[in-house]
Amino acid sequence: MGATADITVTAPDAYSSPPATARTADLQQLIAQGLAPHTQTIDRQGYYPSSFMHSLGQLGGYSRHLASNGHAFYAAVDTMAQVSRECMSTGFCVWCQDALGWYLDNSDESAVRERWLPQFASGARLGGTGLSNAMKHLAGIEPLKVRLTRVAGGYIANGTLPWVSNLGPEHVFAAVFELEGSERRVMALTECHQPGFTLRACPEFIALEGSGTYACHFRDSFIPDANVISHDVAQLIPRIRSGFVLLQMGMGLGVVQACINIMYATRETHHHVNGFLDEQPEALEEELNDARRATRLLGSEVAGDHSDTLFADVLQLREGSSHLALRAAQGAMLHAGARGYLADAPAQRKLREAYFVAIVTPAIKHIRKELARLEAA
Repeated sequence: MGATADITVTAPDAYSSPPATARTADLQQLIAQGLAPHTQTIDRQGYYPSSFMHSLGQLGGYSRHLASNGHAFYAAVDTMAQVSRECMSTGFCVWCQDALGWYLDNSDESAVRERWLPQFASGARLGGTGLSNAMKHLAGIEPLKVRLTRVAGGYIANGTLPWVSNLGPEHVFAAVFELEGSERRVMALTECHQPGFTLRACPEFIALEGSGTYACHFRDSFIPDANVISHDVAQLIPRIRSGFVLLQMGMGLGVVQACINIMYATRETHHHVNGFLDEQPEALEEELNDARRATRLLGSEVAGDHSDTLFADVLQLREGSSHLALRAAQGAMLHAGARGYLADAPAQRKLREAYFVAIVTPAIKHIRKELARLEAA
């Protein structure tokens, strides 16, 4: 998990209200001083930047898309994009934190929402979204991997989730569980220090090593009713699915902007030859701005429109961001040339990050399967 970051801010009180917005200058300063000095350590040594993550919460970085701030989705995406431009591993952690808050913001269980949402929205507590398995299950790709048995006051959980991110010993995450003897599915919070639960390190990744990703093992682990977000996920999923996916745009937009910056930086010495390459920064900038405008438009609708039509629009935009990130990253690598092969070169790091944009749930193939289902419905 590594040492603490250079900027250390005392975590706010769990029940204090985070600021509605953060000035761009404050965010840029935090990224420059609290994240950028650690980007290489995050990428190459798996350092998890917990201090930065707490500090971002104090700037209001995890609360903009919530009802308390008028569902300012584009502001949340833009914050994530600025972080991802520097380090997409950390941008991914920001998405995990945002998604967790989004689930709670839409919970029918007021007690769990009132207890936990202020802690995640303020960055006082950090946590992840364990919904990769659930999203794949709902698309008919894989079964739910953890099952619950009903007991007095809650549930007993057994099973394993192989990939959950933005975790640590004191973190919390949401997941969807299969309820034995019922067709009902339950979404609940798991506290990583609770009895019967174990975090286990995953095999080494080629990227996103600093994302706090673990395999999560439940062995007769008790989950109290007080931590249940929804006792019937079928009612919750339509409210959260579009926001879950749209928030991911922050990762792709940030990577594309970083790749464009790399291309421009090579012009001082290599414009005479890089001009012959297919991908040029001006054209990519136009596509990036189009994606930003579409994200802003859809972001104004996701909180109130739970239709399949809007969800399909979000999925199509998200797929497009994957392809744009892949093209931009390959272009940046070609513009950088041999220098892009250096172990600390931003170009090769962005190339690896772009592949993650394309395969994180929902991956391109998952999106296409879901779009085919929606079209046939």
